[in-house]
Amino acid sequence: MKTADVVVLGGSAAGFTAAVTARRHYPEKKIVMVRKEDLVPIPCGIPYVIGTIGDNEKNIIPDTGLEKNNIELFKACGQEIDCENKVLRTDSEDIHYDRLILAVGSVPTIPPIDGIDKEGVFFIRKNIEYLKKLQTAVSKASSVVVIGGGFIGIEFADEIKKAGVDNVTILELAPHCLSLAYDNEFCIEMEELLRSRGIKIKTECKVESIAGDECVSFVRTDDGEEIPADMVVIGIGAKANSKLAEEAGLRIGRTGAIIVDKTMRTSDDNIFACGDCSKKIAFFGGRPSPLKLASIATTEARIAGANLFGITRESTGTVGVWSTSVGNLALGTAGLTESMARAQGYNIVVSVIEGPNRHPGMMPGAAMIKMKLVFDAKSGVILGGQVRGDATVGEMINTISVCVERKMNASEIAIFQTGTHPMLTASPVAYQLVNAAEMAISKMRNN
Repeated sequence: MKTADVVVLGGSAAGFTAAVTARRHYPEKKIVMVRKEDLVPIPCGIPYVIGTIGDNEKNIIPDTGLEKNNIELFKACGQEIDCENKVLRTDSEDIHYDRLILAVGSVPTIPPIDGIDKEGVFFIRKNIEYLKKLQTAVSKASSVVVIGGGFIGIEFADEIKKAGVDNVTILELAPHCLSLAYDNEFCIEMEELLRSRGIKIKTECKVESIAGDECVSFVRTDDGEEIPADMVVIGIGAKANSKLAEEAGLRIGRTGAIIVDKTMRTSDDNIFACGDCSKKIAFFGGRPSPLKLASIATTEARIAGANLFGITRESTGTVGVWSTSVGNLALGTAGLTESMARAQGYNIVVSVIEGPNRHPGMMPGAAMIKMKLVFDAKSGVILGGQVRGDATVGEMINTISVCVERKMNASEIAIFQTGTHPMLTASPVAYQLVNAAEMAISKMRNN
């Protein structure tokens, strides 16, 4: 039997980060990562292998990070957790642990659609060999239907089109693609861009069946339309991979995820869980959050890895920060959108501002940035923000996330100390974040 002070089960974003964090905080401990895969894909890069990167093996989490941090990699499949004896049983050799971190991720949600098991139907799996088959199928396809118009759906659709497939169609149940992540005006902009790139979009539609003999030949929607397809990609979400934890007797939530406290500790004091397999609590309202993002997973992993032998960190709850990009259009959200805030009963003030991200606006590389901020009308505390623009959106939305998590009010944001440069940022006179805050303050005074 192998022994280790710390065993991390799972080698994707959460597992890798948890192991490295544990090493940084506990340099004297023996740390072993257990995973079954030879190669682990970078989760957020999976869609871009299809068209932009072109090779699955260029989208890999490198094992050199484990080697540099003196973390032993043990390739095996976890089969059982013996909590009483602190043993992880695998298909190769059992491992005795002092602390165990579960970072086993999620599995695709499989909707009850007739014909979903036909050849040519693919899910989004974090498995290199499976993704290679998906990529091969794209190279042979002439018509592809993507079921699901969220982040993964629109990114896959655009990459499939970029790979040379003539007919690509997105089917979305909601009124707009991305409607769970952005307010309508941002969703509509993205839909217009996707259509301009030759992608068909059908919203407010339910898939009735996937038809064909052994292989898929078309998708039938609830209005009777039959959309030709020799390949279907299903990207409607994922559910926590909690089977092993449940069988071990750990507490599981109603959503099927492993219940953890703010320190990422499970119902067993010696076992922690992080990433897609663990339960998320929303920053706003303390409700369960369905979000499953690599950025959330790695934050949780840094909490879990640091807390193994002494609590030093706690989760503040899932703020919800994300971005997506198609062509030259990028969208980002942090915290609550206007529609989310109203649905949760907040009395809000909304400010919208638009301007170039360089100064002057004719500077090479300049792009128009639209920023929409949502504030609580009484306290002035920021609840969330959305940004539309170019690649600079990614870091802008991260800045807004800090403001949200730290519960900054509009006045504090208005005097936010910024560093500006003509070729790098908007003008200090017209800086979108501080000016949107000033606009909100004016609206609050007039309410």
